Amino acid sequence: MMRTTRIAALSAFAMIALASFGHAAGAQSRDERAVRAASDAWQRYIAAQQVDSIVALHTSDAMIMMANSPVIKGSSGVRAGWGDIVKLPGLSMHWTPSTINVVSPTVATEYGTYTDSYDTPTGKESDAGSYVTIWNKVNGKWRVALDVPVSSMPAAAPAPAEGTTFVGASASALVWKDFAPPGFAPGMKMTVLHGDPSSAGRFVMRLSFPDGYQVPLHWHPTAEYVTIVSGGTLFGMGNTVDMGSAKSFGAGDFVFIPARHAHFLQARGPTVVQVSGNGPFVLNLGAPK
Repeated sequence: MMRTTRIAALSAFAMIALASFGHAAGAQSRDERAVRAASDAWQRYIAAQQVDSIVALHTSDAMIMMANSPVIKGSSGVRAGWGDIVKLPGLSMHWTPSTINVVSPTVATEYGTYTDSYDTPTGKESDAGSYVTIWNKVNGKWRVALDVPVSSMPAAAPAPAEGTTFVGASASALVWKDFAPPGFAPGMKMTVLHGDPSSAGRFVMRLSFPDGYQVPLHWHPTAEYVTIVSGGTLFGMGNTVDMGSAKSFGAGDFVFIPARHAHFLQARGPTVVQVSGNGPFVLNLGAPK
């Protein structure tokens, strides 16, 4: 009798344990599906440039850790970071979760691979790699607490070392060539004094403008160091052309233009300016987004 009772008790315990396990597994499966659905919605928000929805999908203290960049923190940081990303021209971004683990009722981890690409003035820029996202359940909703993409693309080649050979150029021997990038009027000429503006590394070149030549609003992804060699310019900064706010610069004057700062100018008389910086020298019309 005692043996029979013991067997019955063990059977009941096993049934309760199985029922409990089944309930836990079902809850975990529901949470996995919820995390996957939230991850899919995130991608749709990016495609639709719905920054408010992207921000709402993150916790208020969320962090984004990207290589070679400061950590993005909090809702304001997420808004600023994704606000810039979704505006990249021709942006295509997709990721595929490979594993979603619900490690507790309020914490889940997502692992997977990603690809993204966008258009630049010199062609399409692309990236690919792996990522880990930590999700926290807040008020019954899964929210991104930490996002860490890890690129698998080769690191960019370092800039060429400084030259070790003396270079001298006589002004009278300089070879000038027509220089008319898309969106720029004809009449500008260019001569390269040192380096290659189209490649990585330091360069020095000169630009020549006829009287009255107007350089349209544009910006560069790298900083620009400009010295007026002869003539003069009306030089302005800002996201729109406003000649009333432009400043006058003459021979011998110097201007430093930080990266991604839109600017414009007009030549006052035949003018030559010397430009140096780190290549590649890229001209983008308008103002940075």
